[in-house]
Amino acid sequence: MKTLHTAVVVACCLGFQPPAQTPSQAPAHETIDHSPAVALKQDMRKLWTDHVVWTRDYIIAAIGDQPDAQSAAVRLMKNQEDIGKAVATFYGAPAGQQLTILLKEHITIAVDLVKAAKAGDKAAQQQVDRQWQQNATAIADFLSKANPNWPRQTLVDLMQKHLSTTTSEVVARLNKDWDADVRAFDAVHEHVLHMADALSEGIVKQFPNKFTLAAPS
Repeated sequence: MKTLHTAVVVACCLGFQPPAQTPSQAPAHETIDHSPAVALKQDMRKLWTDHVVWTRDYIIAAIGDQPDAQSAAVRLMKNQEDIGKAVATFYGAPAGQQLTILLKEHITIAVDLVKAAKAGDKAAQQQVDRQWQQNATAIADFLSKANPNWPRQTLVDLMQKHLSTTTSEVVARLNKDWDADVRAFDAVHEHVLHMADALSEGIVKQFPNKFTLAAPS
């Protein structure tokens, strides 16, 4: 502290003055948006980030014959329940339960796909992939019927890309191409955030009254 004080004194004696801070340079107070729409977007991003993070955790454990594979699978299944509950908030419990069933099928098929790919069984892998594609279409059909702001083809495209990026992640890890593995997960995560945003934006458009901030009294 003495050294710092001495340096300041010397600088002042030499005529140095710190530049005046203009209003435009002053640090602005960051405004945090607490609106319901922003909260929904954040919640949806968290749910789908969990989806791909725990999928990755399972892929790594299963391909590496690690003992935590089952625990990762259980946690991944819970995530599908969490997504279903979030949807139920807007569309009712039956809709949430139906989506949970479809998403759990999505994960179960993904587990089978990893097993087939790891075993090098191309025929089984192709068969399981067809089931995965069919399930993805079923998810898109279900969601598009619930919300007119979620066009069916848009959802089909989003789900198909989710499957393809996840498949690339599995293949890269099986090939022990670690750079490609990292790139694949970056692509998985980036895409699922885009998908989460599309879902939350559709909900806000469908239920505008739930996301209108009350005017201050």
